[in-house]
Amino acid sequence: MDRAQKEKLVEDLGQIFESSGVVVVAHYEGMTVKQMQDLRARMRVVGGSVRVAKNTLAKIALEGKAIAKMGDLLAGMTVLTFSEDPVAAAKVSEGYAKDNERFVILGGAMGGTVLDPVGVKAVASLPSREELLAQIASMIGAPASNIAGAIGAPASNIAGILSTIEDKAAA
Repeated sequence: MDRAQKEKLVEDLGQIFESSGVVVVAHYEGMTVKQMQDLRARMRVVGGSVRVAKNTLAKIALEGKAIAKMGDLLAGMTVLTFSEDPVAAAKVSEGYAKDNERFVILGGAMGGTVLDPVGVKAVASLPSREELLAQIASMIGAPASNIAGAIGAPASNIAGILSTIEDKAAA
């Protein structure tokens, strides 16, 4: 790889570190090509990506960033998984680590915070963006349905009372 390619790679990695909602660093030593393709496919489904890069270039890309301390995780055969959704890459990485003992999560970063493996696990346990939006929508819709039920209830009660009075009068 010549110098121009390395500079381009450092720039790309810097962009990943700045724009991703979460970046997870893991060891992948001993994984087969098929296993790596499986990981990439799982990440693609949630809008995430997988990137293998030289640790020295990744450390250069981290210089001057809020998560520069993440460079301490970059040792050995490391792979970066990342996504714009702050939870997606962590969820997929955590799930994949459970299925494959050769994929070992070292830590990561979310926003300006460097995470250890426990932190990545905590992020993975959070609901995804879509789940949060669904919860918010249901919370917004619940008061409206409660109000409609409350408004409709007295009318049905009155109708029931009138029906009872009619029945008594007819008897």
